[in-house]
Amino acid sequence: MTHLRIRTPEGVEFALPLAGPVIRAAAYLIDVAIALGVTTILGVLLTLVSLVSRDVGTGLMQVGFFLVPILQGVLLEWLWNGQTVGKRALRLRVVDAEGLRLRPSQVLLRNLLRAIDFLPGFYLVGGAATLLTRLGQRLGDVAARTVVVRIPAASHPDLEPILGNRFNSLRAHPHLAARLRQSIDAHEAAVLLAALARRDALNPDDRVRLFAEMASGLRSRVPFPADVDESLADEAFVRNVVEILFRASSEPPGAP
Repeated sequence: MTHLRIRTPEGVEFALPLAGPVIRAAAYLIDVAIALGVTTILGVLLTLVSLVSRDVGTGLMQVGFFLVPILQGVLLEWLWNGQTVGKRALRLRVVDAEGLRLRPSQVLLRNLLRAIDFLPGFYLVGGAATLLTRLGQRLGDVAARTVVVRIPAASHPDLEPILGNRFNSLRAHPHLAARLRQSIDAHEAAVLLAALARRDALNPDDRVRLFAEMASGLRSRVPFPADVDESLADEAFVRNVVEILFRASSEPPGAP
């Protein structure tokens, strides 16, 4: 399988391209290089401890060399929504296998099990697992129910058939619109746009539920003034948000 296919209860299907073992290995090597740099600096600092107690200094170095790569993966994947430095450089992201929001427990589990994937050396177990599993998952991904996907390069879709040239009341608050752009990454923006493009294929009840859920999530991120927000139906609110994301500037969604 080359794509992770997610189908919402409302019948909307999204397809995310899966990351192959080669590009994942390249991203991992970038992260390893960074971890080695951090542990080298840590080792220099702990030499001072060794002057007082050699055993304590050696023990702390061993613990540090083990924990730094794990903590690096956990912290970055959680703070950067499934990305590390290597994944961000190569446009990869860790996502929940069911399309749900990535949880801290999933991030922690997949990074703790990296030691098993590394066995017996050179990531042989994890590499074999990515070739044998349906979604290209290593053992840590299987246990955490996560998948690594590729982020397609930003494109400029034809927005006229979807958005038209309707008045957008959210633009009256440019500082809030800027905050909204910062809080939504390219993948989320693409999902919102796809929902609008396929809205006519949904039955009325599913259409109402889908846009109610999307609008609720967007409103919780950046609250707009009540006089603007309450005058918009859920679908209109989502449409206005998408119009801001894709027409506000030449920067891709999620850019500061």
